Amino acid sequence: MTKGTRQEVTVGGHRLSLSNLDKVLYPETGTTKADVLAYYTEVAPYLIAAARDRPATRKRWVNGVGTPEKPGQMFFQKNLDDATPDWVPRATQVHKDHNNDYPLLNDLATLTWLAQIATLEIHVPQWRFDHKGHPQNPDRLVLDLDPGDGAGLHECVEVALLSRPLLTDMGLDAVPVTSGSKGLHLYAALDGTASSQEISDVAHELARALEADHPKLVVSTMAKALRPGKVLVDWSQNNANKTTVAPYSLRGRTQPWVAVPRTWRELATGKLTQLDYKNTLKRLKRRGDPFAAVNENAAGDGAPDSTDDAPGPAAQTELLASYRAKRDPGKTPEPMVQDSTESGAGNSFVIQEHHARALHWDFRLERDGVLVSWALPKGVPTNPGKNHLAVQTEDHPLDYGSFAGTIPRGQYGAGEVTIWDSGFYELEKWRDGKEIIATLTGRPDGGLGGPRRLALIHTKGDSGAKSQWLIHVMKEQSEEGHNGRSGARGPALEGPYSPMLAATGSVEQLKDPEQWALEMKWDGVRAIATVEGDTVKLTSRNGKDLTARFPELVQAIALSVPADSAILDGEIVALNPSGRPDFGLLQKRLKLLKPAEIIRAAEHMPTHYMAFDVLEIGGASAVDREFSQRRGLLEELLSGLPAAGKNAVGAKATRQLASSASVQLSPIMTGSLQHAMELSRKTGLEGVVAKRHDSAYRSGRRTENWVKFKHVRTQEVVVGGWRDGKGNRRGTIGSLLVGIPDGNGKLVYAGRVGSGFSDVELAELARSLQGLSRKTPPFADVPAADSHDAHWVTAKLVGEVSFAEWTGAGRLRQPVWRGWRLDKDPAEVRREDGPANKERP
Repeated sequence: MTKGTRQEVTVGGHRLSLSNLDKVLYPETGTTKADVLAYYTEVAPYLIAAARDRPATRKRWVNGVGTPEKPGQMFFQKNLDDATPDWVPRATQVHKDHNNDYPLLNDLATLTWLAQIATLEIHVPQWRFDHKGHPQNPDRLVLDLDPGDGAGLHECVEVALLSRPLLTDMGLDAVPVTSGSKGLHLYAALDGTASSQEISDVAHELARALEADHPKLVVSTMAKALRPGKVLVDWSQNNANKTTVAPYSLRGRTQPWVAVPRTWRELATGKLTQLDYKNTLKRLKRRGDPFAAVNENAAGDGAPDSTDDAPGPAAQTELLASYRAKRDPGKTPEPMVQDSTESGAGNSFVIQEHHARALHWDFRLERDGVLVSWALPKGVPTNPGKNHLAVQTEDHPLDYGSFAGTIPRGQYGAGEVTIWDSGFYELEKWRDGKEIIATLTGRPDGGLGGPRRLALIHTKGDSGAKSQWLIHVMKEQSEEGHNGRSGARGPALEGPYSPMLAATGSVEQLKDPEQWALEMKWDGVRAIATVEGDTVKLTSRNGKDLTARFPELVQAIALSVPADSAILDGEIVALNPSGRPDFGLLQKRLKLLKPAEIIRAAEHMPTHYMAFDVLEIGGASAVDREFSQRRGLLEELLSGLPAAGKNAVGAKATRQLASSASVQLSPIMTGSLQHAMELSRKTGLEGVVAKRHDSAYRSGRRTENWVKFKHVRTQEVVVGGWRDGKGNRRGTIGSLLVGIPDGNGKLVYAGRVGSGFSDVELAELARSLQGLSRKTPPFADVPAADSHDAHWVTAKLVGEVSFAEWTGAGRLRQPVWRGWRLDKDPAEVRREDGPANKERP
């Protein structure tokens, strides 16, 4: 954006007149309207993703923000006025005594118009309109951490770090946002099943709990008299009528600060500051968008995944704005308008061979009245073992489905276009911006060569044009795998096996990435599944029989494994309502002992088996084969099942998966370790396991042929004592004293764990430690400060904590309790040196 007094521009096919570009809106920094327009143009993909389909309240400073001595006048607007361009998308919120017409910040043209009228701050609620203009349930929760007099951003960070374990225990993966003012916001994606009132109540209780645990730091009520030196945890912005400044919006402060999504690592540095618009853009280029995790995991509009109720002509026009802006209708034969005579049954597809500057294939699926489109540089893959890149492009009109011809030189996409194949598709799954699975049936002489079951999986970039996907040919579902299996018994199997273990990895070990396969690391319980005829046995890492604990998995494995006998290695996981692995839910299952309780839990809280290795098939051992060979055997054995990639985690699609037990093939990831780690983080998993292609299976051994990389450091610990609680915890456990075996029969003290416990867990801890009392500590080196009021117990129980790092004295820094590991014995516990001591990917 060049500076000047006035410019005429075309944005998304709309003509705008930009005036007073040299007007200074931030006097302290000399920031002009042209600077604001340039910032909003560059940050548009991120801001629009955070504000899309939400009613936008505007704060305008037409003469600038002024100075501390003489602040500028601010105009607050909800309703659209008569000067609003008719192309601005909008929706109406109905109230008891009035209606409000709001703009929807869904495109760059609207954002440019808002900046032109000096809108510096854009505020939105935590809910969206659906495509029919109906308000939906909130798809995200927000906590506004607002410092009172005498407190500041440092105290807000402290409260954020205290809030994170509570949110995590609720299955919410929060993203912090420095507000651009004084404080900090915490956002977490929701699945859209609860009302605004219900979410407000939850947020209120969370704020009260923080205040009860930290009364000197936190306050949960608005009264100003209570706020000096404390941080208000403002839960009220989850009310349907309340709004919060949108991530990446400017603020009307004396300097051009921005509401900027941050990472938890940044908070942990102790050096967090508010950022201006220049630093925000630099940070986005360097670090990417942390808020993408909230946008991607938030629920959609609640509508079923179907083509019913497609948007009308006005919405289709908006979808095609980018298409029309790139083309001159007087110079290209490509269709420019939507012709209703071309509309089919809503499920047409076309694949066009496009000899442009570089040969590629254009893959288009009819959806919501347009053709959603991808460019395939290498075309459609021909077998399940080979994935191809797919880059999403702008939506095309339905008429493009029959277009073939020459796009003239000098025009966008110049070159020859022919139809490679076309026809109709049967949709299995469509998760906007995430995953699509469909079976395409083309022409008898088409390039597909017959029906093809294809999957598109989003891998990189914000959803929409230029985002990167993988296109994958899926194996046809096996009728035998779904409908039953032989009851004949095969030969007796060897065993028992203990799982092969992964060492903590470093980037240096993967210098030759071609030698390694990358898998997701699941947050569950490792289990060997032994199948003999109709009999299935599940055995934990320490040899305990888990079969009776998971009857739904026994049935699912029996129906999914077609071999008469087989031994598999995998992970048992439980999914929370948003479709992410939840170790807390799995713990609840592990603690159940009564058959009636187990059966009820199996119906309402089913588990899933993520298979990643095969040790025997038909009585023949496979452990000495290379991993790549075993993987091939496993894929063949489970060929009737879909891979557990993004369909095993996420939001709407996985709620159906979570309703019944399943066996899933844990996927092999493509691309670099960094890419796999980022995908793992986005989907809420623990990390990545790298396995050498040539590695044999070594039962019960931990080798560097398998290495693991985690996002959050965790450590198994042996509980050896506890201390009394104080304040709100008086009369119960305040902290646990934990240790780690050194390999020589000695239990080395590792520190105190005092956070991460719910009231239910505190009561459960007390019950678990009853009957284990002893007079002396099981550790040899407990500091006097930790031991003077301790209650010692026999070191029989194993738990797990997350933590920041190891101290120089070998203690856990900032440990947070994750739960009991009932599948582990104390002798199995070992220290995880972890990524803090080795370079992380």
